[in-house]
Amino acid sequence: MKIRRTLLGLAIAATALGFATGAAAQAAYKAEYKLSLVLAPPTPWGQAGQLWANLVKERTQGRINIKLYPGVSLIQGDQTREFSALRQGVIDMAVGSTINWSPQVKQLNLFSMPFLMPDYAAVDALTQGEVGADLFKAIDKAGVLPLAWGENGYREVTNSKRAIRTPDDLKGMKIRVVGSPLFADLFTALGANPTQMSWADAQPALASGAVDGQENPLFLFTVLKMQNVGQKFLTTWGYVADPLIFVVNKEIWASWTPADQAIVKQAAIDAGKQEIAIARKGLVEADKPVYKDIAAMGVTVTQLTPDERTAFVKATRPVYEKWKPTIGADLVTKAEKAIAARKQ
Repeated sequence: MKIRRTLLGLAIAATALGFATGAAAQAAYKAEYKLSLVLAPPTPWGQAGQLWANLVKERTQGRINIKLYPGVSLIQGDQTREFSALRQGVIDMAVGSTINWSPQVKQLNLFSMPFLMPDYAAVDALTQGEVGADLFKAIDKAGVLPLAWGENGYREVTNSKRAIRTPDDLKGMKIRVVGSPLFADLFTALGANPTQMSWADAQPALASGAVDGQENPLFLFTVLKMQNVGQKFLTTWGYVADPLIFVVNKEIWASWTPADQAIVKQAAIDAGKQEIAIARKGLVEADKPVYKDIAAMGVTVTQLTPDERTAFVKATRPVYEKWKPTIGADLVTKAEKAIAARKQ
């Protein structure tokens, strides 16, 4: 009888401990999780964060509430510090740019290799295949947990001077570029004068003519009405693309139950698929309505012929070869093979 009472007491204690542990785990959840973004809705990038936050809240029945912090406001607007802040726990979650995180994860420079990805099928061949898995391992090793891919899009070049059809057309132009050494090397190879500055500084510089041009995904052209800051010429050359990555700080991830981890991951995958479709809308259709919309703003839209594009590929090949060892020659070769084998 004593043994039975002892066992019963242990069972009750274990049950009580289980309830207490469960309550403690639930109590450990934050009232709000901070999600960092560079851009806010209604841009595709901002919508990626909003879609993820909405799906997570709905599917966890409010256990996990995510608040968006666009403009990388959690780190005073310095997007180059975003990855480090994620690793340190200053930021809980993010949908971030491969370009912005490439200083901390050198393999992410792969997507900035000039003219590596000739079409969206090439981008998908990388992100959705072995290369994407290898890149996720590199991000994980660097201290942040990656969950899914999104898309910022192909970066196209605009300017206030003239239509760009050949590398010579870029010579002497002062072009605002993102803060990546690879981009500086690339535009220098084309004879331009690359200038790294924040977008806040770039807009008045473009308006005054202190800077001639810039490169960005096309959705930003229409959102920011770049024709009003002198950008009268657009060349669609598809020289680099910028996938986005949905990530979570590792300590935050460990604080959630396995069931909620699965929900957050699947929500990221679903949000990423929706956001990629949004980012590509108007650009994958045969008539490319986005080009027509921009032309209607009084902008000269130049689409390169295959031969014209080849001239840019040749001009930037030394940059490609220079960066290949930094990124990892094996990874670049694997990417080239995946693109060659893609289904179009």
